Amino acid sequence: MDQRYIRNFSIIAHIDHGKSTLADRFLELTGALRPREMEAQVLDTMDLERERGITIKAHAVRLTYTPEGGVPHVLNLIDTPGHVDFSYEVTRALTACEGAVLLVDASQGVEAQTVANAYLAVDQNLEIVSVVNKIDLPGAQPEETARQIEEIVGLDAADTIMASAKEGDGTRAILDAVIARIPPPAGDPDAPLKALIFDSWYDSYRGVVVLIRMVDGAIRPKMKVRLMARGRDYEVEQVGVFLPKLQVVSELTVGDVGFVIAGVKTVSDAQIGDTLTETSRQAATPCPGFTKMKPMVFAGFYPVEGHQYAELRKSLEKLRLNDASFFFEPETSTALGFGFRCGFLGLLHMEIIQERLEREYDMDLVTTAPGVLYRVTTTDGDTFDVDSPAKLPDAGRIATLEEPVITAMVLAPSEHVGGILKLCQDKRGVQKGLEYLASNRVMITYELPFNEVVLDFYDKLKTLSRGYASLDYHVSGYWTSPLVKLDLMVNGEPVDALSIIVHKESAYTRGRVLAAKLRRLIPRQMFEVAIQATVGGRIIARETVKALRKNVLAKCYGGDISRKRKLLEKQKEGKRRMKRVGRVEIPQEAFLAVLTVDSE
Repeated sequence: MDQRYIRNFSIIAHIDHGKSTLADRFLELTGALRPREMEAQVLDTMDLERERGITIKAHAVRLTYTPEGGVPHVLNLIDTPGHVDFSYEVTRALTACEGAVLLVDASQGVEAQTVANAYLAVDQNLEIVSVVNKIDLPGAQPEETARQIEEIVGLDAADTIMASAKEGDGTRAILDAVIARIPPPAGDPDAPLKALIFDSWYDSYRGVVVLIRMVDGAIRPKMKVRLMARGRDYEVEQVGVFLPKLQVVSELTVGDVGFVIAGVKTVSDAQIGDTLTETSRQAATPCPGFTKMKPMVFAGFYPVEGHQYAELRKSLEKLRLNDASFFFEPETSTALGFGFRCGFLGLLHMEIIQERLEREYDMDLVTTAPGVLYRVTTTDGDTFDVDSPAKLPDAGRIATLEEPVITAMVLAPSEHVGGILKLCQDKRGVQKGLEYLASNRVMITYELPFNEVVLDFYDKLKTLSRGYASLDYHVSGYWTSPLVKLDLMVNGEPVDALSIIVHKESAYTRGRVLAAKLRRLIPRQMFEVAIQATVGGRIIARETVKALRKNVLAKCYGGDISRKRKLLEKQKEGKRRMKRVGRVEIPQEAFLAVLTVDSE
């Protein structure tokens, strides 16, 4: 295909503004699927995506579209996620494109992720086609939304296309605008092969499947290729495209987006951001690749059965191939045994990874409470990062303890401003800006400690604003704070997996609530179980799980009181002995309790 007639573009938007539905209309209009093959959100192939109604992975598809009186064009579309936790997927998808369709809901208006994703596209120097979607809704305000796009995002409102992805209105106009306004891919078909790997996944039968965007040259089966970062050579078995079903083709050339199967068996070889080139005629320089994402939320994943440890490692490696923003390393817990310390971009990202491990790889997991990356400076002058309370040095050795800070941008209706400001203040936030974008729309900017946001901030924000507020954030630095390590002891033994790092002022409240919650969750034993919350060796809260007690006097009908006392003393001694040797099994719910403890 002549590269002049190729267009590569993504659909970007805030969560639930209609990206996947618009992609469905494109598939219908271009005849990519027969009517009987069509279903809602065709490109959302994961069960999790369908159940939650969100896009988790970016999906590529090749469409053939002929504008009226024009030449057939090949359109490579990449549908992207909208949630802030998956912004890395958006960045990778935009790198493979020359343009983007920015979709905005006519009833919701411009929201936080709309602005964030638009800025990502501007940073990549992409041509943006703005579209106001859902104009068929009763509460739609298309003119107001177009004005917001111009004032907040900075795109010309005159070029905005009005559409309804559900009804199919405006679909042809969007594709015509993509062809007219987005430039064709640049590249030399005669130059040495150069292709950017922007996604990959593991196939049990074929090995690693890599998704590439062709920059220069061409790739064909039987060609010897090299992964430039690893320096490993492979022979191409198959190349193809998604129509949206896998379709094998004879070659991929400049501007094409497709997949390559080359018998890559080692999962770590196919790194996202690597460059694919020909072994005998290599490209002079690799593609710029991607900025490595730094995980900000950490939690421990442990197999319920100890023998599943090796299986869990293999599953994590395969999952990491498909998600480069996910990180893991082995760790050991005295309470839970061998497991892995895993890093995520946010709490939703963690939930998705956990659920994918349980569903796709049939793993049975115990998950510890999530925490963030702290920076410790010791009295010796050493500075290092700590992602787990267990790695924190003794309080006497810590000179300063810093916590990560995010700059949060909240877009909300003006009637909810008071509640949102109070929530941010309660979370130890510092206000940086409050701007009225319209008479009924406010942008609030706050600096907030990340560990206060990671657990329940988003849920509370949605509750306060009746679902209308939207949040976008990025990590902007570190604060020095009076933080302490809160330990939980069960029967005098510290349970390292339940330890958390908290602000000094909230340590007592958190410890008391957590101990009370554990008392309800830990089942009663034949002996009394003491639950204690401690800070720096000092007990700040205690709860007791009462012992189960057999009625040893049931068979005594009257008789001498000394016999009854003897039986009770014997029982008491038995319980004392049992307490010394007995072990308390802590259920999975207890580890999750740390998540749901409301510090209020």
